[in-house]
Amino acid sequence: MGALIFYIVIYFIGYYAAHLLNWMMGRILIRNRRIAGLVLVLTVSTFHAYKIVTTSPPHDHGDGAGYALGLYVILPVTIVIIAVLYFMWQEKQDEDAP
Repeated sequence: MGALIFYIVIYFIGYYAAHLLNWMMGRILIRNRRIAGLVLVLTVSTFHAYKIVTTSPPHDHGDGAGYALGLYVILPVTIVIIAVLYFMWQEKQDEDAP
């Protein structure tokens, strides 16, 4: 649950950073802020996965790096990506409706 909240926060940081950049420049540099948020999530998840794989697990956790990678990186990132794609699809449906 904590990893999901972490990646949601990372997504919104990327989303609003793109919005702030567009606002400060006075023109649109980044057209799709949702994709910009996903790029930041994927970047952070890559570093997070690297850190999980390269460090040894704590002594009381014998589950291994694959379990931690799936639970703390792959699952939350997949949920964030599915949610963003769903909201993008809903927005497209709203624009196409008369």
